[in-house]
Amino acid sequence: MNNILVPYDFNPQSVLALDWSLRLAEQLKCSVTMLYVNELQGILSTVFNKEKNEELLEEISDDMDTIAAKLSLRSGLEIDARMQQGRVYSVILEVASELQSSFIVMGTRSNDPDDHDQKPMVGRNTSRVIRMAKCPVISIGGTYLPDKCNSVLLPLDLTKVTLQKTNWAINMAKIFRSDIMAVSALWSVNNPEIMARLILQMDKVKETIEAAGVKCSTRIIETTSGEKTAVPVILDYAAKEGDVGMMVIMTQQESALVDFFVGSHAQEFIRLSAIPVMSVVPEETEP
Repeated sequence: MNNILVPYDFNPQSVLALDWSLRLAEQLKCSVTMLYVNELQGILSTVFNKEKNEELLEEISDDMDTIAAKLSLRSGLEIDARMQQGRVYSVILEVASELQSSFIVMGTRSNDPDDHDQKPMVGRNTSRVIRMAKCPVISIGGTYLPDKCNSVLLPLDLTKVTLQKTNWAINMAKIFRSDIMAVSALWSVNNPEIMARLILQMDKVKETIEAAGVKCSTRIIETTSGEKTAVPVILDYAAKEGDVGMMVIMTQQESALVDFFVGSHAQEFIRLSAIPVMSVVPEETEP
């Protein structure tokens, strides 16, 4: 774990992302890189002339350097500031590859006006980075950060990649010295076969986590609320528990059972969650 990359554009969510990355970096004893990407066809190039653009970019660069220096002095961490031009998501991916970043931490929305709507949405650049990054991406979608990460939320279904997700949850729990809360939602209340499979999986997950030296609690939430997806049910449960500091999900559609998830619940977790969400692209598995 040598570097955490934080795309930064002075947007409140990018400020929170930087704050969260410092917490993670303090545990990992690694460096943090703040990255400002000047989109070649962005707002600066259309509103101002070339000379004015260069002047504004110099001011942004100075501000980035000042922020990095202050945070480095306060935290004792190595914090660098970089500015590059290009397509935002492409530059983020390129820099993460160059630095061999262990994590990318970024807001779900940016200063791009097309990324904003009346309802919570995942910005285009964030969505592309999550889909294409080689390392885990931790997205910040809320307006505040929990004071501590006492629990890592692990949403479960009945797929093979659950083991990969469980291992990542164990890693994060060890980093933050926290517990793991494994949760699944079920509204096929009268389906004993599915319930039995879930219970068996929960027991196996709990055994794996505790064998790694991490405390684990499990919960299957039965609901008939009419929800089309398990996401709101699981997020409501996490909010009521109150001490969840982050969650771990895989980026692909995880469930083959319509009874559990309809549509891309990974995107829905990222879009609706008030707590940080770590998205991991799964390794190849057998169908």
